[in-house]
Amino acid sequence: MEKFHSCEGLVAPLDRANVDTDAIIPKQFLKSIKRSGFGQNLFDEWRYLDHGEPGMDAARRKLNPDFILNLPRYHGAQILLARANFGCGSSREHAPWALQDYGFRVIVAPSFADIFFNNCFKIGLLPIVLEAGNVDQLFREVHATDGYRLVVDLGDQSVTAPAGESFLFDIDPFRKNSLLNGLDEIGLTLQHSERIKAFEEKHRAVQPWLFA
Repeated sequence: MEKFHSCEGLVAPLDRANVDTDAIIPKQFLKSIKRSGFGQNLFDEWRYLDHGEPGMDAARRKLNPDFILNLPRYHGAQILLARANFGCGSSREHAPWALQDYGFRVIVAPSFADIFFNNCFKIGLLPIVLEAGNVDQLFREVHATDGYRLVVDLGDQSVTAPAGESFLFDIDPFRKNSLLNGLDEIGLTLQHSERIKAFEEKHRAVQPWLFA
């Protein structure tokens, strides 16, 4: 997992509450268990005018000109600004995979669905909870300003707007440390590789018939 220290990125505003995981990545795209390749189908039913199916060439599909991510001013956005209860619905891991594969590194919202929130940390995607009033303010500023960018500093646990105003966010210390050091569940386990190796060698010596 890539280390996360800070992100200065263009902000895309998705002004919808209760965005569920089926909207983030529709069910027909869940056949793969790889983490890559889902970005082209992120918000597929909102982003395109036709019905998407696996294997379709996204470059040949007609985009919905009214969907926020299709507006030129938001191309290349790394920070998604969202509304309450983002990521509700089913527990599919593919939802954060699709957001990260598209290019998002941070999601800011007043609240998240618990399972989605936890799944984000597993891949290094940072979900930030801010008070609803602060999120409302950011939405107003994003809509009013082309090229609106935020600076997210994980070490300071802060989100800083272009005018210099900062908003602090909470994060579990264990999760913070994992992101700062790029440690997913496998990486955390491998930190104990010597102890694991010693246990396996002892286990083999005591019960050799299990390894015959």
